[in-house]
Amino acid sequence: MERRVAFQGERGANSEDAVVKLFGEVEVQPCRTLREVFAAVVGGEAAEGLVPVENSRAGSIHETYDLLLEHPLHITGEVTLRVSHCLQALPGQRLEDVRVVYSHPQALAQCDDFLRRLGADKVAVYDTAGSARMVREQGLRGAAAIASRRAASLYGLEVLAEGIESSADNYTRFYAVAPQPAERAALSRTALVLATQDRPGALFWCLGALAYRQVNLSKLESRPSRRQPWEYVFYLEVEGHLDEDPLREALAELQTKTTMLRVLGSFPAAARMESAPA
Repeated sequence: MERRVAFQGERGANSEDAVVKLFGEVEVQPCRTLREVFAAVVGGEAAEGLVPVENSRAGSIHETYDLLLEHPLHITGEVTLRVSHCLQALPGQRLEDVRVVYSHPQALAQCDDFLRRLGADKVAVYDTAGSARMVREQGLRGAAAIASRRAASLYGLEVLAEGIESSADNYTRFYAVAPQPAERAALSRTALVLATQDRPGALFWCLGALAYRQVNLSKLESRPSRRQPWEYVFYLEVEGHLDEDPLREALAELQTKTTMLRVLGSFPAAARMESAPA
C-alpha cells in the first residue's frame, strides 16, 4: 500500500502543503479534527500523521500538545511552512464583485487589513480549504474564500489576490507522528514531557540536569495536566538525540527528579524558518 499520511482539514488545506513539503507527493487522508488524525495513525488507517504544533503569530496549538500526551505515538519529524493566503472565487468573478468572504477564523484575522480595504462581510467556517470547496460546490457568486493556491487549483477557483495576509512573518510548524520512532539523524531534536513535585525549585532542578550537561533547551511550554486542578506538565524540546550520552545521562537524572517523564520522540531537526518571498 502506498504510504498514507493523515492531516487535519480538507484537501487543499495548508496542512496538505506541509505534507507535500515533508513527504513529497504521497497518498493523503484528510481528517476533520486533530483527534481524528491521531486516531487514524493509532488505528493503522494512516502510516503517519502531520499535525500543527505552533504558529509564529498565534503561538502554540495546545490541542496538539494534549493529544501527544494522550496517544502512544512518536514524533518522527518536523517541517515549517510559510502560510500564504489567496482570495479565490468562481471563474469570471472580479474583485469588486466580492461582497462576502468565507474562511477559517484565524485566516480571516490574519488577512484583516486586506479585508477591511475590500469592505466585504466576513463569515467564519471550520477550514480554509473547506471554504473554497463550499464556494465551488454551492456556486456562490459575489462570494470568495481565503485559502491556499493549492485549494484554488483543486476546486477550480480563480485567484483574485494572493499574499493578502497582513504580515509576511506567518509560519506554522508541524510534527510528524507515527507508531515507530524515527531513525537517528546527524542533527536531531528531542521532545519530552514531564511533571514535577509541587515544591520550590522543582523545575529549576530539572532544567539544571540539562544545563549541567550542556544540553540546549529550545522550547519550554506548560499545560494543565488534566489529572487534577492547578497541576501542570511541562513540554520541552532540546537539541540532540536520546541515544547521545549527554541527553541520555540527563534523562536518567530527570527520572529521579520528576513525578512523570515521557520522551515524545527524537527526530531529524529542520530549519525553523525560511525567507519570506520578496
